[in-house]
Amino acid sequence: MKDNKTKDLSENPGSPDKLSVSAKGGSASGGEQLKDQYLKALEKVSSLSRGDARKILLKELEQELENEKARRLAEAEEQIRAAAEDRARDILVSAMERAATSYVAEFTVSVVELPSEEWKGKIIGKEGRNVRAFERATGVEVDLEESPKSVRISSFDPVRRHIARLALERLIKEDRFQPENIESVVTQVKGEIDQEIRREGEQLALAAGLGGLPGGIIELLGRFKFRTSYGQNLAKHSLEMVKLASALAAEVGADVELTKAAALFHDIGKVATAESGEPHDILTRKILERFGFPEKLVNAAASHHDREEKKSVEAELVYIADAISGSRPGARYEDIEGYVKRISDLENIAKSFPGVADAYAISAGRELRVIVKAEEMSDEESSRLAQDIGKRVRSEVVTPGGVKIVVIRETRFEEQT
Repeated sequence: MKDNKTKDLSENPGSPDKLSVSAKGGSASGGEQLKDQYLKALEKVSSLSRGDARKILLKELEQELENEKARRLAEAEEQIRAAAEDRARDILVSAMERAATSYVAEFTVSVVELPSEEWKGKIIGKEGRNVRAFERATGVEVDLEESPKSVRISSFDPVRRHIARLALERLIKEDRFQPENIESVVTQVKGEIDQEIRREGEQLALAAGLGGLPGGIIELLGRFKFRTSYGQNLAKHSLEMVKLASALAAEVGADVELTKAAALFHDIGKVATAESGEPHDILTRKILERFGFPEKLVNAAASHHDREEKKSVEAELVYIADAISGSRPGARYEDIEGYVKRISDLENIAKSFPGVADAYAISAGRELRVIVKAEEMSDEESSRLAQDIGKRVRSEVVTPGGVKIVVIRETRFEEQT
C-alpha cells in the first residue's frame, strides 16, 4: 500500500477543475503544506491571485461588519429613545405632581347680595341718577334684573369690577347711596385697592421664592390677581408656572433661580396690554429691560410665544411649563381672551381722542360710554366726537352687531359756604 492518501476535490477526474491535494500526516510542516496547496488550488479555480482573493474576502467581511454595526446602532438608538421618553415622562409627572394647584375658571361678573328688595329702588335713585353715577364712577355695568335680592356687576376689567363690588357693599352698609357720596366712596376704595395690589405683589413674590424685586415689578405682580388670560387667573397660572419650571430645571440641571424668575415674569406684559395694545410678550421684554434684568432672563421670559428665538435651556423650560399649565382640561376659555381684546380696543379708540376723560365699554361691548371734559368740549363738539368714534370703531374693530356710542358731557356747579 502507498503511504500517502489522495483526496479528490472534483467528482470528475478528467475535468480541468480537478484538484488533488496530498497531505502527509505526522509532521507540523504538513499543515502548512496543506494550507499552501489549498491556496494554490483556490487560485487555480478562481483565476485570482492570492492578494485579490484576500481583498475580496476583506471587503465581504467589512460589509458584514458595517451591516452588523448599523443594526446594533439602530437597536441602541431605539433603546436610548425609549429610555429618554420614559425619563422625560417621569420628569414631567414629577414636576406636575409638585406643582399641583386648585383652579377655577374666572369670568366677568360679580354678584352683590342686597339686604332687601327695597334696596333696588335706592340704587336706581330718582330717574336713575344713582345707578348712572355709580356706573360712571366705576366704569362697570350694573344689572338689577337678574334676581330680586342681588345686583350683578359686569366688566371685562377685574380691577374695576373689584372696586365696584367693594364700593357697592360699603354704600349699602352705610346706607348713603346718593351721587355725592358715590364718588367719594369709589375714590376711597380705589386708594385701598392700590395698597392691596402692592400686598398681593409681595405675597406672590414670596410664594414664588423670589426676594429683592424692584417696587415697580412688585406692583405689576400685584395686578396678576385681578387679571385673567383665557379665563385663567394670572396669579395662579404664574405661580403654577414657577413650580413646574423650577422642578423641570432641577431635574435637568438648569439654573433653577433664573428659570423661576422667568416663569413668574413671563406674562407680566399682560397687565399693561390694555393700555398699549402691543403683544404681551413684547411688553414683557420691554418691562424687564427697563428694570435692568439680565438678557438671559429676559429672553427666557419673553420667548414663550416664539416671537423671538429661545436662546437657552431655561427658555425652553418656561415654554414647556406654560404649555403644560395652559393645556390642562378646563384651565382656559379661548373666547374670553377675544372678548377682552375687543372691549379693550373699543375703550382705547375712544380714549385716543382729545378731550376724552374716560371711556367704558358695557353690555358685552354693545355700548361704549365716553365721558368728556365739559370745559374742553361743547355740546356740538361732543356730537361730532360720537360720529368720529363710531367711524373708527367700524373700521378697526370687528364686533358682533353694532356698537352704540354714548358721549356724556356733564356740567357741575358747586359752591363752598
